[in-house]
Amino acid sequence: MMMSAFLNVNEIKEKVSLLELLKNLGFTPQKVSGGEHFFLSMLREEYTASLCVNDELGVWFDHGGPGVSGIRSGSVIDFGLAYWYPSGFPEVLHKIVEYAQVDLAGAVNIASHRVDHRRPTKIPRYSVERMEELGTNAAISAYLDSRGIGRVAKGHLYELYYAVLDGKNKQRNFFAAGWPNENGGWEVRNKYFKGCLGHKGVSFLEGSAKRLCVFEGYFDFLSWRVEHAKDPASILVLNSLSLLQTAKARAAKFDVVELYFDHDKAGRAATCEFVAEVELSRDCSWVYSGFKDYNEKLVASLNAQHKIASALSSCSNNLGLPFER
Repeated sequence: MMMSAFLNVNEIKEKVSLLELLKNLGFTPQKVSGGEHFFLSMLREEYTASLCVNDELGVWFDHGGPGVSGIRSGSVIDFGLAYWYPSGFPEVLHKIVEYAQVDLAGAVNIASHRVDHRRPTKIPRYSVERMEELGTNAAISAYLDSRGIGRVAKGHLYELYYAVLDGKNKQRNFFAAGWPNENGGWEVRNKYFKGCLGHKGVSFLEGSAKRLCVFEGYFDFLSWRVEHAKDPASILVLNSLSLLQTAKARAAKFDVVELYFDHDKAGRAATCEFVAEVELSRDCSWVYSGFKDYNEKLVASLNAQHKIASALSSCSNNLGLPFER
């Protein structure tokens, strides 16, 4: 198959099935649950299938953590960047097309050097049916409470109800907590799924023009908000470390930049890169020292409080004394 010198990123995302790509690379799922396929991660060594692919949404997520590339979720292109790391972006695009064995409309014809500006017609694989304020769906509210962010989520998260067309053109309905990103996509989370409807992008909340707080994940931002309810800082959430370059460019406009990235290899590498390249940026992840991220610290704190309350309640009951919560 002859490939063009330039490949259309959107066309690759729309036409390449990640499941088909994995099959051609020699990988098979260990189990299938609903529309989700679980693989032994090919990005690192593991013994329990934790890399989840939802081909209907065109997204994947490695529950076990990122490999050496630092990428743990995203589109088929994000997977290619992680799998063929440290290959460059153009090389990865060509590898995806080669192994997926799909025909793409060439944007540049090598022989004639004529540019073809035609764009593929996208057949929607999902549709957002409706968006509601938090509070009407008990399952979503319980999930957010379990993550310790339920009390600050209103106004930042929404109940998203969406439909997906499967391979047999049958509609399947889902719901999740969601928030928009700047590329028109919706980041969605529930107890069983973490992904993105549409294109990945950062999420920005405007506040102070001088101070910016940068978070790797949205739930980490909301965990910070629990402890800083009235902080006026502007907020930038990457939603994926693959958007680090975008974040650095945005952060350069602020006088003070506070970083709250994960305490893993990828997060620490991103922090070091950020601090080295963006003047006046500083690592603030010490506030959740001993934990992977801000949300893990918050959940651990809440669990400890519940255990203490339960122990006091049990003690007072054994003594026959009233206990007031």
